[in-house]
Amino acid sequence: MPDLETRLVDERTRWYAGQPEYFARMTQRSSRYLFHIVEEIERRGMPTELALLPFVESAFVPEANSSASAAGLWQFIPSTGRSYALEQNMWKDERRDVVESTRAALDYLQKLHDMFGDWHLALASYNWGEGAVSRAIAKNRRAGKPGRYTDLQMPNETQHYVPKLQAVKNIVSNPEKYGVTLPPIDNAPHFIAVHKTRDIDVHTAAKLAEMKVEDFRALNPAFNRPVILGAGGGAQLLLPADKVERFQANVAAWEATGQPLASWTTYKTIASDTLAAVAKRAGISEDQLREANRIPPRYRLGPGSTILIPRDETMETDIPAESLTASFALMPEQSNARKITYRVRRGDTVASVARRWNVLPKDLIVWNRLTAPALFAGQRLELTVPAAQARSRARKSAVPVRKPTAARSSVRTPAHSRLH
Repeated sequence: MPDLETRLVDERTRWYAGQPEYFARMTQRSSRYLFHIVEEIERRGMPTELALLPFVESAFVPEANSSASAAGLWQFIPSTGRSYALEQNMWKDERRDVVESTRAALDYLQKLHDMFGDWHLALASYNWGEGAVSRAIAKNRRAGKPGRYTDLQMPNETQHYVPKLQAVKNIVSNPEKYGVTLPPIDNAPHFIAVHKTRDIDVHTAAKLAEMKVEDFRALNPAFNRPVILGAGGGAQLLLPADKVERFQANVAAWEATGQPLASWTTYKTIASDTLAAVAKRAGISEDQLREANRIPPRYRLGPGSTILIPRDETMETDIPAESLTASFALMPEQSNARKITYRVRRGDTVASVARRWNVLPKDLIVWNRLTAPALFAGQRLELTVPAAQARSRARKSAVPVRKPTAARSSVRTPAHSRLH
């Protein structure tokens, strides 16, 4: 890809180079995924520096989520994910699947390059949307101006987007020049796919692979529930290449004892059900039931929702295939509650925002899947508050949640501060 040489590139290069610890954390995380991504890019004959795009998109955090509902290494919004055959249901979200999201991202980038014939315009479109870039080019041409990337008027976010990638490329190409130390990455597959046709708990899979649960999830972030379904043709698990044989041997030994690999089954709620009542019948706490089913605080289930409950010791069959298309509806516990988006101000903390809106700090963390307590100015937080309270403060500090209109979105540079 031709180098981009602009003032913004110089600024972004200095910024990344001035954050050596942050850059080191990103590159360390990338070591799990880069071999696969580079192989796929080279197989397609695409520019290799595209493998660095997840540095900009997600800081190589596969479970990253943006305020625009973008998810995964490559930050697909739901609609674009569906357009590129990324399955999204209650059981898994392939926008976070390492292999599938990489395939989809490269398909999308290749389409954009075919459309514009220029990689910088393709990247701007990946961030801003191809329609927006096409309109900007048409506007320039009507005014008798060139339609090159550097000639377009773009939103501030998109103006910085391609320079960020060029900045990462500059540092990776010559780390010594910028005083950055890059970790060595083996020129060999980090992971191998293993096919499973029986249900298996995430914790059990990690245990049998002799991995920490967080390391297993880093390779398999697409699974939304504590159990991985074998129905519908089975599931693909990614395991470190040096642990595959041990995993298969441990699974065989486990199954020889007659122990089930999964400890969950499904239950379809009825109108009279409450989470507390279902949890009591299932023999677990309401908090455990909420955690297993990703039901946030102050929300309840709609009637007819399919949820996970502990599997009875007498149950030998796995979760049936019809559960793959099960519905799952969440509603505020209070009928007059409203979901709002709050834009963080300078000096805000989780505790201060929680006090301002009369919510619990732990609820704020769960609603927004915060991985660190630090907030940054401009960050958007989702809250569920009484409608009257939302109306009284809307003009001062909150805006309604809106469906993204662009083709996709991305995690912005400031958001990286909460992803390390």
